[in-house]
Amino acid sequence: MEIKETLDCKGLSCPMPMMKLAKAIKGLSSGEVLEMLGTDPGTKSDLPKWCEKTGNTIVEEGEVESGVFRFLIQKK
Repeated sequence: MEIKETLDCKGLSCPMPMMKLAKAIKGLSSGEVLEMLGTDPGTKSDLPKWCEKTGNTIVEEGEVESGVFRFLIQKK
């Protein structure tokens, strides 16, 4: 899977990671994948809700290192 863009949201608190994600995903074409890195634990619950509302898909999620979460989001 090709990652089109990486969005580094480490150190940012809610709502900034979601705001940055919404802006970044607008610049992608349908089907492209964005990688998002973050440290805000709230993103783990906010992101699925956002994807459900917007129609985008979480392709993969996990913790890459202690306290750093990684999400791959595919634009609808």
